[in-house]
Amino acid sequence: MNVPNTIDPVEAVKEAFSDAFLDVVNFRDETTIVVESGKLPEVLLYLRNTAGLLYNFLSDISVVDYYEPVGNHKRPGRFGVCYHIYSMIHNRRLRVKVYLDGDEPTIATITDIWPAANWLERETYDLMGITFAGHPNLSRIMMPADWVGHPQRRDYPLGEETVQFSFNADEIMKYKPFAKE
Repeated sequence: MNVPNTIDPVEAVKEAFSDAFLDVVNFRDETTIVVESGKLPEVLLYLRNTAGLLYNFLSDISVVDYYEPVGNHKRPGRFGVCYHIYSMIHNRRLRVKVYLDGDEPTIATITDIWPAANWLERETYDLMGITFAGHPNLSRIMMPADWVGHPQRRDYPLGEETVQFSFNADEIMKYKPFAKE
């Protein structure tokens, strides 16, 4: 098998998508390319199909909620959606990141590029509320169908139970359900 020479993914994306390329972050030998959300499917398709890159495996989709109630953060959007891809031929990993705004963030699906994205996108939708436009079956996968909200968002209300200690044991035990005979 003739394996093409490897090329630098950062320079390749910069050159091919100069209008969509926003930033590159290198941290602890991991590279993250930040691109415009509207161009994401094109960038991922380019990274998958270009000789010398061949990122042919989508290993994960993750989301970070940068919610700050004060609104003084310096990020371009509330949500950072990361696509973790891997080139099996060149044994290299790459993260492609996009930022999304607002309470109802939407991005195009990539299930036509990597069919395995189906479940990853559904999990992301269910827990974080990211809508994937064009997804073949965007429905809840972890929470019940009638669940309201997305529990991994930072502004989701927390349910809590007071921790029992010796000083408050009597007060907590009053509200515990016990079997009645």
